[in-house]
Amino acid sequence: MNDMTVFSSRSTTKLWGELLLLCFLFPACSWSNQPANLSFKIAAHSSLAGSLPVHGRLFVILNSTAEREPRFGIGWADPKADPFFAKDIFGWNGKAALSFGEEAIGFPIESINKLAPGAYYAQALYDVDTTFSFINAPGNFYSAPMKIEIAAGGKQSFRLTLDQRIPEEQLPQDTEYVKYVRIQSRLLSEFWKKPMYLRAAAILPKGYEQEPQRRYPVRYTIGGYHSRYTNAERMMREGSSFRNDWLSDECPRMLLVHLDGEAPFGDSYQVNSANNGPYGDATIQELIPQIEKKFRALATPQSRFLEGGSTGGWVALALQIFYPDFFNGAWSFCADGVDFRYFQLVNVYSDDNAFVNEHGYERPSMRDTDGEPRFSMRHEMMMERVLGRGNTFVTSGGQWGAWNAVYSPRATNGWPQAIWDSWTGKIDHQIAEAWRPYDLREVLANNWPQLGPKLQGKLHIWMGDMDNFYLNNAMRLLEKFLNETQNPKSDARLFFAPGEGHCWQGISEIDMMREMAARVK
Repeated sequence: MNDMTVFSSRSTTKLWGELLLLCFLFPACSWSNQPANLSFKIAAHSSLAGSLPVHGRLFVILNSTAEREPRFGIGWADPKADPFFAKDIFGWNGKAALSFGEEAIGFPIESINKLAPGAYYAQALYDVDTTFSFINAPGNFYSAPMKIEIAAGGKQSFRLTLDQRIPEEQLPQDTEYVKYVRIQSRLLSEFWKKPMYLRAAAILPKGYEQEPQRRYPVRYTIGGYHSRYTNAERMMREGSSFRNDWLSDECPRMLLVHLDGEAPFGDSYQVNSANNGPYGDATIQELIPQIEKKFRALATPQSRFLEGGSTGGWVALALQIFYPDFFNGAWSFCADGVDFRYFQLVNVYSDDNAFVNEHGYERPSMRDTDGEPRFSMRHEMMMERVLGRGNTFVTSGGQWGAWNAVYSPRATNGWPQAIWDSWTGKIDHQIAEAWRPYDLREVLANNWPQLGPKLQGKLHIWMGDMDNFYLNNAMRLLEKFLNETQNPKSDARLFFAPGEGHCWQGISEIDMMREMAARVK
């Protein structure tokens, strides 16, 4: 050993000692974050072995708290979201344990082996339901959460046992003012070739039971994305501002019917579509007549009104436009894209890519009201790929998957055709052309001589000019069209609020219902 070798050896020893000290003081240093060799064994409880549905999508979901089951924490594209992973399962009946590891795709990190070391609560869920779009759907199987400790590097395996099943759907208990309805739809059952149901909640007006001969106008309310008909219970909880308004002497007496948009590919948007089936006709021809008969509605076109925000804002406008003689007005707040030249920030007709804009930058999907981006289109699509069977957003039940299912043609496998590639964002312009019948601004422009007279006095629209999902851009295009209409000149009311974000509602509940009541003849 010469002098240089000794010097090199001593220097190396000293350097490693310093690195060890740094890693002791700062556990997050790079070598403690070596990739894990991690896997799970997913077993079925002995009572289920051999009887599980052989096809489905298997999830492993993790979080860092015992306060909430991991399976209730997914579905939002925040970069700091709880991690979850998924893969499709074929031909498994539960007799043998399944291996679940690096072959699964994940969000917000793509691989299970990139999980940071630390303590987690892990839970498995086996999604076998094909009637509802959310993973916590009736009939799906899941395990109890288990606390695990993931170490840095090394091989680890954890066992999760599917031993519980989400119970079949049951209507909530009726209350004094909230009544629940579930009917089997002949139109949807024929389309899906299995029993399909429509649901709603009716909120009764003050004095309903005391005036058995009185009949009422109806406000049809549609909630935001994934808002269920059971939202009526929250609206009427003790002490809520809505309940206080609804039961006040100043509130016009009417029924409120909260519609439910749940469908196999996501929200149905209450319209007919190639993938979801005739949800529009089923709502108009089957659900509404039964509700109006059951709850003593006036049941006339002059006494039906639509109202909703976000998803519901689009649905309110769409149902008023597609069934112009059936309803007497739509009150729409922060509506989803009404002109597909601004589908959020994507022009589906002319842009080449949904993820990257014309300047080569990642296209944001959500922003704060000061303009700061929250997450990108690519990032949100990553989440929906994990949710969707086949690793595609078209089956995710998420927001983009639902839009795609409503607007796109149907593929030969029964799934919706994709407007763009789930992984690259490249737009299929042939599919984009098929979206035009749902482009509300274009529908109005192409049919204004017939629709214009029927919509006089019926369109009431509110939008924040800093909508968090960039929905104000499409609404500005609709405003421009309505301002330029002739024969007849549109009298639509559009209100924009500078600096306001998503779901700004520029009118009070009571004032809105007063406007509705004033139109009843």
